[in-house]
Order: sequence, then C-alpha cells, then structure tokens
Amino acid sequence: KYDSTAEQDRSIIERVAELAERHLVSMTEISLAWLLTKVTSPVVGATKKAHVDGAVNAVNLQLSPEEIQFLEETYQPHVLTGIMAQNTPQTKDVKQVWMR
Repeated sequence: KYDSTAEQDRSIIERVAELAERHLVSMTEISLAWLLTKVTSPVVGATKKAHVDGAVNAVNLQLSPEEIQFLEETYQPHVLTGIMAQNTPQTKDVKQVWMR
C-alpha cells in the first residue's frame, strides 16, 4: 500500500541510513533526533527495551544544521498513504473502519 510513495521517500531513507552509519546509531535515532529539532512532541511507540533505549539516545544526539538540511533537501510533499490517509479533510465524511 505504500508503493506509490516509495520512490519519493527512498532518497530520504538513504540519507537517514547514511547519517546513522556516520553517527554509529540506528536510523530510528537519527529520525527522532531530527524530529526533536522541530517544534513538536514525538510520541514514541515502544514494545521492546531497545525501542526505549533508542528514544533516549536520540534525545542526546545533536544533528548539525548541515545534517538537518541534508535530511530535508530532497523531501517532496506527496499524498498520504496507509492509515494516516484516512485522517484528511477529503475523508472526513467517509465511514472509517474504527468508527463502526
């Protein structure tokens, strides 16, 4: 179901992987560290201790302005796919699975 946007997202995923390798951390930690540079409150889902450890490590990981730009410069807005696509104004009157 995500095939339609996979190509658009590939360059960003590759850049996240590159920075993760450079910092010797997981891609999740890079993603959370980037997210923490934005005005937001990420909600981290954790089902394993390693998920919590990664989230804690991300808080201490400081990305440089150049690294943030590196992650963002290839981003191209695109339509939402998957479950989040059901939370758009176009679908507000459509009965959703969880609203039965």
